Amino acid sequence: MNLNLYVWRQKGPNAPGKLEQLQAKNISPDMSFLEMLDEVNEDLVRNGKEPIAFDHDCREGICGTCSQVINGIPHGPQERTTVCQLHMRKFKDGDSIYIEPWRAKAFPLIKDLIVDRSALDRIIQAGGYTSCHTGGVPDGNAILIPKPDADTAMDAAECIGCGACVAACPNGSAMLFTSAKVSQLASLPQGRAEAAQRVCVMTEAMLNEGFGNCSNHYECQAACPKGIKVSFIAKLNREFLKAQIK
Repeated sequence: MNLNLYVWRQKGPNAPGKLEQLQAKNISPDMSFLEMLDEVNEDLVRNGKEPIAFDHDCREGICGTCSQVINGIPHGPQERTTVCQLHMRKFKDGDSIYIEPWRAKAFPLIKDLIVDRSALDRIIQAGGYTSCHTGGVPDGNAILIPKPDADTAMDAAECIGCGACVAACPNGSAMLFTSAKVSQLASLPQGRAEAAQRVCVMTEAMLNEGFGNCSNHYECQAACPKGIKVSFIAKLNREFLKAQIK
């Protein structure tokens, strides 16, 4: 396969950026999208040019660092797939592919396709944990948890914090991410002791980081590589209202 790439190139946060046209030649359909970029970078280096800067780590769909907007869609055209799991067989020979970084006020650009997503880390640091004594492993197994609560917690825990929900939202909202982290702990007995405090401090941290508000576009759910549902946002709102009443 031969592909026409239009890649966002920007040397730094204060430098001007532009889409640069590049060629991806002799690409195997079985390659992942990141492997294709590796090939392009090797060609650039051989020709004495600067390679494309992009984030990656596990390349197994676990860490969420492979944050790219491909043809206007965070993580690309395949549903419930991270960029590292997207294979080139989803494209056709001669296709034009536009590759850009996450676009959000709270995600300042570092270089090319890399943005600073530490705002999500600071939301977690504000309250995305439980500090109560939970005992040892036998104590945890002794606490009976209703199956629906366990399922809800596990569904919320699937969030990998990649930020695709923020990039997809026209308001740059982090409500889906924050609600998943709040719901994960609020559904379990170990997390309920601090539930009221947690939802307040995490919501405040989210607002302080410059994320926008949710206006029910549902783009976040559509772009999420793990299929986190917007129903968790409703749960966050309920938890917040309960905390305000208390």
